[in-house]
Amino acid sequence: MDEENKPGPTEWNAHPVGVGPWEDEHPGEPRPTEQRYDPELLDEGDKRNVVDCYRYWTREAIVEDIDTRRHPLHIAIENFENDSNIGTVVRTANAFAVDIVHIVGRKRWNRRGAMVTDRYQHLMHHEDVSNVLEYAKAHDLTVVAVDNTPGSVPLETAELPERCLLLFGQEGPGVTHEAQTGSSMTVSIAQFGSTRSINAGVAAGIAMHAWVKLHADLRNSW
Repeated sequence: MDEENKPGPTEWNAHPVGVGPWEDEHPGEPRPTEQRYDPELLDEGDKRNVVDCYRYWTREAIVEDIDTRRHPLHIAIENFENDSNIGTVVRTANAFAVDIVHIVGRKRWNRRGAMVTDRYQHLMHHEDVSNVLEYAKAHDLTVVAVDNTPGSVPLETAELPERCLLLFGQEGPGVTHEAQTGSSMTVSIAQFGSTRSINAGVAAGIAMHAWVKLHADLRNSW
């Protein structure tokens, strides 16, 4: 692979690429002075895992810009035992500009799986699922549980509401009885193989994308 076509920069790559100091990347161009630019990044270069339009921006400016385009979609993850699954959900939520990821139960988790995207994604912790259900009611969000249980509606044909909170449980047990009874409906992801369940992080990504196909303005995508 030639240098020009190498993959973009990441914050976790052992050999990060990205962009160097502003003067090296933009010779002869005036240095930006707008408040959204980080002087340290302009001096030293930007190796973060961000799209090109956010190069050299401060973290706060990036979050503020995403906030102008966030979707009325919330994600709740209940009692996840696997830290990496929590990180995967957060990373995917960031990619889809989800409003808030609600983490139920465990407050401390290994953020490595989020690949630093938790810096740009709004997170909220809840002691139990009843707090999440109360939050959803107060903010006019329809709660949709995602679980392969009898009576569930196939996600592939479901009409997910625009103002929506998708609720996921850990692999195996799935969502708790309280979460399921507190949801307006339960949707399931079609499976055709031998496994009893899909990885929770993967399932969350599938469900988020199903919402995006219905409600997101694709003109705002990168």
